Amino acid sequence: MKWSLIIEIARALLLARVKQTLVAAVGVTFSITMFVALLGFMNGLNSLLDGLVLNRTPHVRFYNQIKPNPNQPIDQSTIFGGDLNVIRSIKPSNSRLAIYNSESIIQTLREDQRVKGVSAKVSAQVFYNVGSIDLTGMVNGIDPQQEVELFAFADYVTVGNPLDLNQTNSVILGKGVADRILADIGDVIQVTTAQGNRLQLKVIGYYQSGLAEYDNVNSFASIGTVQKMLGESNSYLTDVQVKLWDFNEAPQFADDYRDIFTIEADDIQTVNAQFETGSDIRTLISYAVGITLLVVSGFGIYNILNMMIYEKLDTIAILKAIGFSGGDVKKIFITIALAIGIVGGLLGLLLGYVVCLGIDQVPFETEALPTVKTFPVDYSLKYYLIGGIFSILTTYLAGYFPARKASGVDPVDIIRGK
Repeated sequence: MKWSLIIEIARALLLARVKQTLVAAVGVTFSITMFVALLGFMNGLNSLLDGLVLNRTPHVRFYNQIKPNPNQPIDQSTIFGGDLNVIRSIKPSNSRLAIYNSESIIQTLREDQRVKGVSAKVSAQVFYNVGSIDLTGMVNGIDPQQEVELFAFADYVTVGNPLDLNQTNSVILGKGVADRILADIGDVIQVTTAQGNRLQLKVIGYYQSGLAEYDNVNSFASIGTVQKMLGESNSYLTDVQVKLWDFNEAPQFADDYRDIFTIEADDIQTVNAQFETGSDIRTLISYAVGITLLVVSGFGIYNILNMMIYEKLDTIAILKAIGFSGGDVKKIFITIALAIGIVGGLLGLLLGYVVCLGIDQVPFETEALPTVKTFPVDYSLKYYLIGGIFSILTTYLAGYFPARKASGVDPVDIIRGK
């Protein structure tokens, strides 16, 4: 039978029960709308929460770890080496925090095709001197340009320009630090290192990450400023931070260079595994809720088509009596289901996008996240593709079983009963 005739009959049956058709289409539209809006909002929120840590975290971090030497002299003794030796209060060896031959390491890393960028860092434990009180903290010596390009540093500087750190003896204070020592922009503060060196720094900005414990301790200066604060040479570096083009390669990358450089290497998956786990669970819940909505709308279409078949048994009998095969009848009812799914799905995708735009305009201001002004929304195309595919798939399945029942109707029994 020609498809044009099948489509015409399906259209006539749809228009004959306009209210039922609209109810089914509205069910699909609502499901797709909520599916798109829910996934867009939840994944936008995931990106925001993960970004609080993951954007600032290098994919691979190289550093020297201070730890006790496992090879104690007594174990190497020819007399006692084979005995069970119990050694207490082992002290760390006289190893250095600085990375040896750091310049060659950075050059080697930059030549690797997997590397997007490399940023050096110097960390110094300090005391913020406030009158007669000393507050513990950390000053991080960074390359401002590299930090802005690789770790979105500028997004967390709420006041001031991060590139101004290139000025001598300037510092960007964590917002918590600034509040604790009552430091305003332009003030000069004094810090003392653990070695007793003192240096005065001019406050040029505030840094606020959204993590209170981090902001209450950390401040940022240029690498040269921190090296001078520690009394070290220009080659003194405590960390080498690497950003990769694909962060999934981080574990393998860390393994490749850990033994070559004979220093510690932490990858982002190992250090921040809990964040990825939380994000995956939230995403899974979003998909589960969205798919449940689609399945529920599919059952609604199934019930409506079942009722339509019972009400149109005489029509089905006439169609089969005048030459329509069981396959033709099945095509008619599947066409009805798909028409509901396609129309309802398209409207749902459109309304879902509109709802996402609405959520994106809702004010969301908090002191913990000063750079965030509205609720985050992810407009990824994949959510719309998944929603469209599921709307067609669920409506097809919802129409297939009633259609198969309609195709098996015996016209003789129906006409005799009439």
